[in-house]
Amino acid sequence: MEFTPEVRIATDPIYQKISKVMPEIEWSVHAPYIHRINQLKKEKNAIILAHNYQTPEIYHGIADVAADSLALAIEASKTEADIIVMAGVHFMAETSKLMSPEKKVLLPDMTAGCSLSSSITGKDVRLLKEKYPGVPVVSYVNTSADVKAETDICCTSANAVKIVESLGVKKVIFLPDDYLAKYVASQTDVEIIAWKGICMVHDQFTEKEIHDIRAKNPGIKIIAHPECPPDVIKASDFAGSTGGMIKYVKDNQPKKVMMVTECSMSDNIQVENPNVEFIRPCNLCPHMKKITLPKILDCLENETGEIIMDKETIDKGRSIAITSYILIVGVLIALSINSENKNQFASFHIRQGLGLTLTFIVLGVSISSFESIMVAAPMWVFISILTIYGIFTAAKGETTPLPLLGGLFQKWFKNL
Repeated sequence: MEFTPEVRIATDPIYQKISKVMPEIEWSVHAPYIHRINQLKKEKNAIILAHNYQTPEIYHGIADVAADSLALAIEASKTEADIIVMAGVHFMAETSKLMSPEKKVLLPDMTAGCSLSSSITGKDVRLLKEKYPGVPVVSYVNTSADVKAETDICCTSANAVKIVESLGVKKVIFLPDDYLAKYVASQTDVEIIAWKGICMVHDQFTEKEIHDIRAKNPGIKIIAHPECPPDVIKASDFAGSTGGMIKYVKDNQPKKVMMVTECSMSDNIQVENPNVEFIRPCNLCPHMKKITLPKILDCLENETGEIIMDKETIDKGRSIAITSYILIVGVLIALSINSENKNQFASFHIRQGLGLTLTFIVLGVSISSFESIMVAAPMWVFISILTIYGIFTAAKGETTPLPLLGGLFQKWFKNL
């Protein structure tokens, strides 16, 4: 792609923002992709969600929302966009799909995984629950959909301690990060049964490295992520989530700071804090770095890398989903069955079925005042077509909104 005068003019405001962390010769390669991606977003009513560990050209150049994994999932549930492109890793895209099953969620590289997320499976959680019956399971948001399905409650690094203590129990199973579990255990009297997963980025940091940085940079503030080893956290001035680390820098404005986390985050935060000098420990996440501008452009142009609900979730919820399209009676049965252990696939179709039932009732009341079959027939045909469409998509294992009304039903009944 060419760095034309038109592209230069259109993207110059973005470059001025990140010029301190990116040379102009590098920008000339990125700018044409940024320009085209931003055009496509408008054409396709798409939104790009970028994790804090993405490179500056993605984070500042094309992201509509840039945040940690939980904040991105929340934004996914709020967006009015038809397409969500996740500039992150696979579990983040999965979580976005769970939060917005009616949206098309795309991941630019389907091999962008996570060492932490891949360290545990739903089967592993079931075995733990058998070993420790009655003990609640708290899972870090950095987990796959099948692990979340076996979890009592999810947490982030920011609220992990609060979530654990809110359960009012003496013991919890905490998954999957061993270091985060140790951090939580140091902050609470609740007994923590930990899984031995690690983040390959944060595991690389050492206490010696922290002391060496201090020796070379007197007065430096060192802030660490709780996924780091305990001795690294102890040697740091502050420990917090990515959001907490960003807030620390913003509020305290230290003259010099080292963020003990993924390298690109320092670049992104320096742009917003130009008076702070960042000492970069360059540990890069190889999975995050699989997401590039060319891959995002290809993904958005061709709508490739779509995230589909996992087969197990679909199979478990299929019969409930189909039942929900039996107007009035069926949807009540489906709601009752799905109330205790919610299945996300079933919930999607229950929202559709409930919307159809209410539409059926409203139209029935309206039509009753007319005696002409010419008025009644088209309305009943309309309801019948939508009902058949819903049953067909549920049977196929799809989460495609009903024509015309499906998007509204998903929004109105999103808490079901």
